[in-house]
Amino acid sequence: MTMATSIEPKEPASTGAKRIVIAGGTGQVGRMIARAFRANGHNVTILSRGRGVNTVNWDGQSLGPWVDELEDAEVLVNLAGHTVNCRYTRANRDRILRSRVASTRILADALRRCTQRPRVWLQASTATIYSHRFDGLNDEDTGMIGGNESAAPANWRFSIDVATAWERTLDESDLPHIRRIKLRSAMVMSPDKGGIFDVLLGLVRRGLGGWAGDGRQFVSWVHHSDFIRALFWLMHHNEIDGVVNIASPSPLPNSEFMHALGQAWGIRFGLPASRWMLEVGAFLFRTETELILKSRRVIPGRLLQNGFVFRHPTWSEAARDLCRQWRLARAAPRLSFFGNRFLYQQK
Repeated sequence: MTMATSIEPKEPASTGAKRIVIAGGTGQVGRMIARAFRANGHNVTILSRGRGVNTVNWDGQSLGPWVDELEDAEVLVNLAGHTVNCRYTRANRDRILRSRVASTRILADALRRCTQRPRVWLQASTATIYSHRFDGLNDEDTGMIGGNESAAPANWRFSIDVATAWERTLDESDLPHIRRIKLRSAMVMSPDKGGIFDVLLGLVRRGLGGWAGDGRQFVSWVHHSDFIRALFWLMHHNEIDGVVNIASPSPLPNSEFMHALGQAWGIRFGLPASRWMLEVGAFLFRTETELILKSRRVIPGRLLQNGFVFRHPTWSEAARDLCRQWRLARAAPRLSFFGNRFLYQQK
């Protein structure tokens, strides 16, 4: 017997089962989306180089039998792209950029060959496209695109170049009858193993959950249930297309973010990490400090203006909920060892 760690978000309105195709859906976020869609009764197909349930092989750059999966599908979600959690070597930079642009371009080519095309294309992008700043808020209308900030290291421009090329490829897809939405998503916080929340909580649990750098940089985040609910909501709101920020309305400085996470877990103090310590750690773990040190002060202007309601708008409450889910997810296998009788006695 297993225990559910959380209840999957439900759609705002039921319109029957849909055929949904997720390109690049075997990563953490892709698995989360597929799980939620299936829990709501939808038929989900994954396009991936890997294998799995309802998974169809594709290479992300050339046409093949996978094109047939798009015929009569109602929703396409594109998450394809090489992970950015790596060192930005020349080879990795090429993989990161090429994998995003090529997969978006080949999906557009495939859709032009379909007779019955999906009505909506949810295209992954990133909130990292906005500038590194501490003062103003970055919404969809007035947010500043990054790349020229004097206070940001030159190598941070690469992420901006990737995001703008990614979005430009979608804009150039020439599919006027498909509603295309660019999802500028903040960090999605979920209790899943290996996700960003799991990593940050691991630091807190080991007494290393203090602020990073000077702690002033803003952290933009979104609770996983609000992330999924926003996707459902966008599927049903036909008047919305273009750029949409998927982030909580309450970004906060890294020092406050980590302090609230420590309190949610029950730890009052965590050792801070200076910039040079982060550089050493990033080198050892083959990643980049930009993921921690860039100030992302992003707000979901279009979602809020059009009536979307967040269930977890503040980080202190969201962190408590995520810690609870994290504990339940890790406790379930241990409790199951004692058998069903033990579990029933605990109710």
